[in-house]
Amino acid sequence: MKLLAGALLALGITGAAQAQCTQSSLRIAVIPKKSMDVLMREYRPLLQRLGTALDIPAHIVPASSYESVIDAIVSGGVDIAWLGPASYMLAHRRDPRVEPFASLSIGQGHFTPAGHHYQALLLAPRAVAADLQALRGKRGALSDPASTSGSVVPNAEFSAQVGMPLSKFFGSVVYSGSHDKSLDALLEGRVDAAFVASVRADAYLDSGRISRDTFNVLWRSERIYYDPYVFSGGLCDEYKARIRRAMLENQEGLADFFASQGATGLAPVSHAEYAPLLRMMPAP
Repeated sequence: MKLLAGALLALGITGAAQAQCTQSSLRIAVIPKKSMDVLMREYRPLLQRLGTALDIPAHIVPASSYESVIDAIVSGGVDIAWLGPASYMLAHRRDPRVEPFASLSIGQGHFTPAGHHYQALLLAPRAVAADLQALRGKRGALSDPASTSGSVVPNAEFSAQVGMPLSKFFGSVVYSGSHDKSLDALLEGRVDAAFVASVRADAYLDSGRISRDTFNVLWRSERIYYDPYVFSGGLCDEYKARIRRAMLENQEGLADFFASQGATGLAPVSHAEYAPLLRMMPAP
């Protein structure tokens, strides 16, 4: 009788695990560093590869903010998310099962070194300021409260350097919503300075929207490990293993995707690469 009960229990567990891996699609959310239309177009090669690897359609779930992506990965509304480092730490606080597994390797840029790291930059038009002191009392921009290089790191590292909160150094500080919107606000003269990711500054340079002389770089953060792709806590192990293989092995077929991201490939990552950010983040 005990043997029968044990066998039935084992079958139940096995059946539950198999059911967990049976879903009609793979849902992915991406922090909105660019417009959602652009992101959906750029992600097509990766979505096709993942769909083939899992034998189910893979699609982007539109997201309006960093917080909406965090909510989606924590709630199980999506299976994979591309998060900023600080956004990942916020998600991990809410669900420790959220797991980073891959990160893009960044190509060499004017503002960004090649490798796995980028920086937060404080940019100002050359006509506005040649040094930090000239920015005192002027209009500053951050991107999103959950953005690593557009909020968390500047609020910690820059504030420590100038010896005061951003709200006291600048005459006013606004959240634009994204790095691109901060850069656009700078170009249109709606703000005098902005904290942005070095990779987005390089993207604007590569597209011809700015030149090397458009802005002065008045501050650089310490190096930040680049944005992770993370699994939701509820995604089954079989799918995780297939996704790791699809994204980390035989990457030649993802050349178009890497080119659109200013990257050279994908590398494995773990929680350890992002844990140092905890010292900069406000207590929950």
